[in-house]
Amino acid sequence: MCRSRSSEPNLVLHRQRQISPAGTTRPAVSLRLRASESCTGRVLCAGGAGAALTLVTAAAAEPPSARHPRGTMQGEDARYLKRKVKGGNIDVHPSEKALIVHYEVEATILGEMGDPMLGERKECQKIIRLKSLNANTDVASLARKVVEECKLIHPSKLAEVEQLLYYLQNRRDASSGKEKKEKSNKPKDPPPFEGMEIDEVANINDMDEYIELLYEDIPDKVRGSALILQLARNPDNLEELLLNETALGALARVLREDWKQSVELATNIIYIFFCFSSFSQFHGLITHYKIGALCMNIIDHELKRHELWQEELTKKKKAVDEDPENQTLKKDYEKTYKKYQGLVVKQEQLLRVALYLLLNLAEDTRTELKMRNKNIVHMLVKALDRENFELLILVVSFLKKLSIFMENKNDMVEMDIVEKLVKMVPCEHEDLLNITLRLLLNLSFDTGLRNKMVQVGLLPKLTALLANESYRQVAMCVLYHISMDDRFKSMFAYTDCIPQLMKMLFECPDERIDLELISFCINLAANKRNVQLICEGNGLKLLMKRALKFKDPLLMKMIRNISQHDEPTKNLFIDYVGDLAAQISNDEEEEFVIECLGTLANLTLPDLDWELVLKEYKLVPYLKDKLKPGSAEDDLVLEVVIMIGTVSMDDSCAAMLAKSGIIPALIELLNAQQEDDEFVCQIIYVFYQMVFHQATRDVIIKETQAPAYLIDLMHDKNAEIRKVCDNTLDIIAEYDEEWAKKIQSEKFRWHNSQWLEMVESRQMDESEQYLYGDDCIEPYIHEGDILERPDLYYNSDGMIAPDGAVSPDFFSDYHLQNGDLVGQHPFSSSPCVMEKLKKKEARCNPWSLRAPWTQDRHIIFVHYESR
Repeated sequence: MCRSRSSEPNLVLHRQRQISPAGTTRPAVSLRLRASESCTGRVLCAGGAGAALTLVTAAAAEPPSARHPRGTMQGEDARYLKRKVKGGNIDVHPSEKALIVHYEVEATILGEMGDPMLGERKECQKIIRLKSLNANTDVASLARKVVEECKLIHPSKLAEVEQLLYYLQNRRDASSGKEKKEKSNKPKDPPPFEGMEIDEVANINDMDEYIELLYEDIPDKVRGSALILQLARNPDNLEELLLNETALGALARVLREDWKQSVELATNIIYIFFCFSSFSQFHGLITHYKIGALCMNIIDHELKRHELWQEELTKKKKAVDEDPENQTLKKDYEKTYKKYQGLVVKQEQLLRVALYLLLNLAEDTRTELKMRNKNIVHMLVKALDRENFELLILVVSFLKKLSIFMENKNDMVEMDIVEKLVKMVPCEHEDLLNITLRLLLNLSFDTGLRNKMVQVGLLPKLTALLANESYRQVAMCVLYHISMDDRFKSMFAYTDCIPQLMKMLFECPDERIDLELISFCINLAANKRNVQLICEGNGLKLLMKRALKFKDPLLMKMIRNISQHDEPTKNLFIDYVGDLAAQISNDEEEEFVIECLGTLANLTLPDLDWELVLKEYKLVPYLKDKLKPGSAEDDLVLEVVIMIGTVSMDDSCAAMLAKSGIIPALIELLNAQQEDDEFVCQIIYVFYQMVFHQATRDVIIKETQAPAYLIDLMHDKNAEIRKVCDNTLDIIAEYDEEWAKKIQSEKFRWHNSQWLEMVESRQMDESEQYLYGDDCIEPYIHEGDILERPDLYYNSDGMIAPDGAVSPDFFSDYHLQNGDLVGQHPFSSSPCVMEKLKKKEARCNPWSLRAPWTQDRHIIFVHYESR
């Protein structure tokens, strides 16, 4: 009985040996239904309804080779086979445009007298895919065609089929968005290709014949591998193929020995192993036969072949260009180009299957590391020059997976990957563009690659993609990373990015704006030119309205960034000072209050009546209460200190704060936060502002120990703290002689101790004598001892004796101003220190103190030059 090549259910009869009660053996018949459609517990393909049934007998203990050659019945009792197919329900496919036909197959073996001996029943289903079904399809005609061609559907069910088709035609694909996302994250399986498509239908029972073909010539090997591939593409056959070690060993051997002789053969065999690689439990099999390493070698060889083809084609193209009248050269070039196109198509099929197999194996990071050591990144970046969309999707997906490791990212940098990716943004293929943007997002975490993205012109391209909802989120994340660099913030002003972002902000239906969107806007608001575009028209008004309505701290953070820019931007906030001050209370969310305080603290406007604001909204008790250590989070307390520094610029406000007892509270906070440089700097800045005003100056100098703390902080490691301390102490020294002497004495002691430490640490020996004989130092010391040169310390026009002796009375008629002696001597007749410091006030703005602190310490000689 011949083997059936139909795709309908096949009935396979197995004869087993059983022991009878009497101890004799008799043949026992068992029945197994082999189906090629979707039966219960089995995923199978669709086929026709009239396929033949194959009856096969075999002893269970006998090997396949011992079976009867044509599979005839050997049982003495079994004589006839009865088959019955019964139609069932018809349903629609849950995700595809297809009908599912349920039916039941019943097979019965009859004895010689017609009595049933053995039977089996299976529930199966057939899937009828309707790819041509769309909104314009004639449902009635299609229903008739389906009923006519599918024998499992009774003509009486025509109305039911038509109703189901109508439902499919109008059903919304709810999972389309999810499918698109999955499609972008994982490439499609490779489609059928030349060499794989043959007229013959493979059967799992003919595996021995297919294995024999692998020992013949190349055409037979291609045919045998194509038939095995047909079986491997059905997941139900993989476990059975796995048990056939002979077939797998033969396939691995043929691939290893003959892959250079036939691209089709190599593609077929790699595709078979690719089918196994789709399931993690089969990865050990692929590793056992070393298919991954072989694929790496094949990919490398094919890429080098492609380079040789291109060189040859370029030479012939150049020859044609040099002699355009030569028809022979022209025909030769056209022939070569046509051949090249055919070769490239086959090669790309091979590359796609091989790379997909490696991508599946790369689930194991150890295997991925082995690939990296074999230069997989370089191969993938080279493949980006191709034009096949499906191959490019696979290559970019693989690169995206690899890019999360720094070593792989560095390899991509060496290969100039950004220059190769820029041509794909934008592109017509939706999936390729989506996965390319995701790769760029991974790469944008690297500062150097962000710079490269801007250099190659990706910024306007990514900005244009914000208008497309499919790519908006990923493009915005890449742009957000670019916006973190201050050098590139201003470049956004020359695109249409900001108008689009503002539109998204105002049209957002939720109370909280998307994190990516608002974070991007916060970064852009740090640039003055961008802020001008944001505030155009009613921009600031709408932002304030939304922020105050929804109490959104992130949106208020954006407004705070806007407020830090100088006029005319700050003047726009005068109308909103009351609204912001009204938010500062214990009833509001702390994060929102922090941003409101920060915004108010930025408004250093001379025309703003801070006294009225403090009284109207009763802010002084709130500010004083928050200064108590532990009363609130450090972020809020710091904003309170900055706010006090801003309002202290006003005379009346400074006096009000001094009377309320805020200065002792600040000193107490200074003690508690002395290890936090930012707290220390901002508190000192408050003292700096208050010593400008007579009322608060007297309180600070006479009623507190603030000057003593400032003297202690004169020599802090932080340069900005030293700078504010020096300026504040200069003002105190100007108005109080007692503190001036203390400040002078401390500076004198400090600088001399520094000098002595330096001298002691530099022990002279013979090898270091050149240090004092250097040309750049010699003109100042002239072979003499530097300690014998007091004129280096005091520029007093001969007032100091040549022997360097200085009496303490020398300082009695002078007071120190920032290290200079000021008194009756002619060199002290300079403008008032107060006037100088007022001119320098802008340089001591606390916002300039928010920069990263520098820890450098410079050696300062005792000699002071006038400021």
